[in-house]
Amino acid sequence: MLRKMAGEFKTFAMRGNVIDLAVGVIIGGAFGQIVNSLVNDIVMPPIGRLLGGVDFKDLYWKIGDYKEGTVVSSIKSLEDARAAGAPVIAYGQFINIIINFLIIAFCVFMLVKVINKLTEGRKKDEPLAEPTSKECPYCLSVVPIKAVRCAHCTSELEATASA
Repeated sequence: MLRKMAGEFKTFAMRGNVIDLAVGVIIGGAFGQIVNSLVNDIVMPPIGRLLGGVDFKDLYWKIGDYKEGTVVSSIKSLEDARAAGAPVIAYGQFINIIINFLIIAFCVFMLVKVINKLTEGRKKDEPLAEPTSKECPYCLSVVPIKAVRCAHCTSELEATASA
């Protein structure tokens, strides 16, 4: 039983689609890290500079009170606010993630656009396959293209040029 299951798993795992999916997930994860670095290290610092030198991912709204005994003036970042026990809405991190998504979505869009262009050119060059069947005009059944009599209603059919 285990041997049969192992054989079925091997057949499943070696299908082209499963391997393609695994490669896609691994490459997607690596691409996600590249985009995260692009956003966090290249895009957001100039935006933070324009906002008065603030670290963009530290932007938040405090929606509750700090723990008792917390010195409010010592809280300068999102990490400090969370350490002080205040519930916060971290909108700076949310905006970072939205920008990450938009960059990834744009790259995927461009990739799909290029792939569609490549496959479109290939489809135009392929010759059209000749039909292998036709429809009986009397009973609307499908019959072989070379048939001169319908197998369903026995009506005589016109001979086609390829017959």
